[in-house]
Amino acid sequence: MAVFIGRAALAADPVSYTVNFVPSGDGALDGLLRQSSALVAVQKKLPAGPFALIGRARGDARKFAVVLHSLGYDGGSVEITIGGDALGDPALLDMLNALPQGQAVAVRVTPHQGAQFRLGKVQTPGLPPGFVVPPMVKPGQPALAAPILAAAPALRAALRNAGYAFAEVSQPWAVARLATHRLDVTYTITPGPRVRIGPVSFEGLARTNAAFLRQHIALRPGQPFSDTSLALARDSLLGLGVFAAVTPVPAGKAAADGEVPVVFRVVPQKRHAVTLSALYATDTGLTLGTSWEDRDVFTHAERLKFTAAGNGLAATGTRAPGYDLKAVFAKPDFAARGQMLSVSLEALNESLTAYSRKALLGGVALSRPLGAHLSFTYGPQFITERVRQQGVNRDYALAQLPVTLSYSTADNLLEPTSGVNAAATVTPTLPTAGTGKPFIIAQASMAGYIPVEPAGRGVLALRGQVGSIQGAGVFQVPPDQRFYAGGSGTVRGYTYQTIGPLFPDGAPEGGLAMDAASLEFRQRVGKSFGVVPFIDAGQVNAGSRPFAGTLRVGAGLGLRYYTSIGPIRLDLAFPFTRVAGSGAFALYAGFGEAF
Repeated sequence: MAVFIGRAALAADPVSYTVNFVPSGDGALDGLLRQSSALVAVQKKLPAGPFALIGRARGDARKFAVVLHSLGYDGGSVEITIGGDALGDPALLDMLNALPQGQAVAVRVTPHQGAQFRLGKVQTPGLPPGFVVPPMVKPGQPALAAPILAAAPALRAALRNAGYAFAEVSQPWAVARLATHRLDVTYTITPGPRVRIGPVSFEGLARTNAAFLRQHIALRPGQPFSDTSLALARDSLLGLGVFAAVTPVPAGKAAADGEVPVVFRVVPQKRHAVTLSALYATDTGLTLGTSWEDRDVFTHAERLKFTAAGNGLAATGTRAPGYDLKAVFAKPDFAARGQMLSVSLEALNESLTAYSRKALLGGVALSRPLGAHLSFTYGPQFITERVRQQGVNRDYALAQLPVTLSYSTADNLLEPTSGVNAAATVTPTLPTAGTGKPFIIAQASMAGYIPVEPAGRGVLALRGQVGSIQGAGVFQVPPDQRFYAGGSGTVRGYTYQTIGPLFPDGAPEGGLAMDAASLEFRQRVGKSFGVVPFIDAGQVNAGSRPFAGTLRVGAGLGLRYYTSIGPIRLDLAFPFTRVAGSGAFALYAGFGEAF
């Protein structure tokens, strides 16, 4: 009786087991079988009694059949045994109930995939005459589930972009030919009529002028219907910055004239916005700023932004606090669709390692896209300033015409994880007072982001910068127009502006050429934190030829706290070789990545 009671108790106990997958010869199949297995996934997390273990194995058998079919093994099977018994063996449950406590039972998974099927016929009944099928599944290729399933929405999208706004494509109907190991697939198409874009209207507008929006999106009644055109129009509206959300909604059917009315449902942003900002570095001190912005000044998405910042707060050495006051007005679609007009006025007072200055800057710029990722910006700017260097005050008045070509495929402004940001700027400069010589400033930079882990959890980031000033000697160029290196923008670990030629007292002189490079690895840790080891290098020299000065190198480690809008950054950096004016380390804190 005691033994019987003991065995009854054992029946309710969890069963220890091991899982062994017999290699099939197809690494992809073996990996998917293991990844989809509940026997493996919850082996240690959720103990199972005898009956539950058998149920878990039967559930895996159903999943394994799906895995086989997804890789084209439509005639294959997977055998699962527990303790050598098949899942359908009537004695299996009794064997598990009688298993001594603590003894593990062996679960064996043996794939019998057989031959991999290939696509046979690919049929598209209902396809409109003359319509060219986009690249999709083709006869003879392996009958993998993913591309077969993906072909249906791809075909539907192609039809809708060709004017068939109401086209539908069925899920693929597949027939396996076991004798020839072929899988015939049929996509049944209901194209509907070919239509055109009809009247365009807007719902939800609070202030922005509807006629301006119609002109901005360039979606004209009568043009062929296209989902891509609607998506581009939506993105264009979002790019104005006055809407939080935009949804294009075509009518459910075409009008008698074959046109489909389109309504853009918009959710306006708040018209006014106030922001606060803070940036700290051991070399330049604390910068605190605030801004006020009107996102729709005259109902045509014009933006007016006032910014006020205090710089050099809590700075060390001889640097004194200063200010930066700036106003910027931006008007989209100025004189041409897609062209942005920007007018700026700035009053600046700053005290830096190399010099201090008080300046008034004004400028007008036109920016226009040259493609999906390329843009061109140009326009005059004027500077009047008093600069103090080496105890001497000098007044300058400059007229400049910067021309910039920018290229960007980066996926995020504050936290890019893939793509490239690149820019090249040429700035002809003419002194309009005194005896200074004209000169040209040429600069180029590129940053690339290479994801090495899924979902951007590990990113290799690289940056390169180069610049040269032509046409004047180093002391014929105002101190604030010369090149400097050191600090968060070039070589971390060195005090801002201390890399390059020095005056006899060790103060930075500035130069006519510079180059710098940075490499960092951005690794997320958990959900909200990250670590970033980095190394920077750069040089500045008095000549106009880059790559000719004394290279300085800094390295360090950064910490990141990731928020919903971007990372908070804290970098600690050390110089490899101390120079005059630089400390043993430097600390930088701010919002967003270093580049």
